[in-house]
Amino acid sequence: MKDFFRDNGFWLLLIALLLSILLGLGSVILSGSTDPLSNLANTLTSPFKSGVSAMLDWAEGVYGYVFQFSEMEQELSDLRRRVADLEEQARQGQEALAENAQLRELLNLQERRKDLEFESAKITARSTSNWESTLTISKGSAAGVEAGDCVITETGVLVGVVSETSLLSSTVATLIDTSIEVGGVVTRTYSAGILEGDFDLMNQGLLRLSYLPEGAGLVAGDEVLTSGLGGIYPAGLVVGRVQGVFNDAAGMSRYAIVDPSVELGGLIEVFVIKDFDVVE
Repeated sequence: MKDFFRDNGFWLLLIALLLSILLGLGSVILSGSTDPLSNLANTLTSPFKSGVSAMLDWAEGVYGYVFQFSEMEQELSDLRRRVADLEEQARQGQEALAENAQLRELLNLQERRKDLEFESAKITARSTSNWESTLTISKGSAAGVEAGDCVITETGVLVGVVSETSLLSSTVATLIDTSIEVGGVVTRTYSAGILEGDFDLMNQGLLRLSYLPEGAGLVAGDEVLTSGLGGIYPAGLVVGRVQGVFNDAAGMSRYAIVDPSVELGGLIEVFVIKDFDVVE
């Protein structure tokens, strides 16, 4: 209906105007005579003149509304574009803030850990199944990345270990993958063990700290770091916190379940430790 009035409003106004003029001329011509025929003509045409006048007013109002509506539609379209632009600016601002915060954390880590040499990389793919938990990163042997390199976040939290490399990319076994074996230590008690992935725990996003010494007084909430024993991996990388301590099936040794500090699903960028100072 709006399109009909927008397209034909001019002709409706013109027809109404012509009818008004014709009826007005007829009224003027007939009004010069006072005979009964003129009176009858005036009587008959009066309702038509009123109707035409009303139609003219109505058509003018509708025509004005149609054009005002068109202007409002354009203004609404402009406002929507403006809102979209502002939302995009806000999104870019949030990304910039997040990137700045990440850079600050990395600078703090580099200041604290001058013994570590980093290579930044983007997460390009993820693979999680009942048998493995891996990430693909955007750096490979061309950037000096090698199998066995530890991968961390900008805050020094352990993500995993590089398992394979190609020229331009690498596969990272995350710290819950069943192939992981890294020395770990509980900071409160200095109890050392081996951090390792477990098939049953992997689906829960957890790992084990096995081969704990007898009498290790671990409790839930204890922080676990990499121990650096053997010089294969750097010491002091944050792993997670103890969730519970248990005896193995044979009752011969104790192990802890560790809840990792890293949020594997939210990772976008990581840092590969290409070199580090071995602490004896």
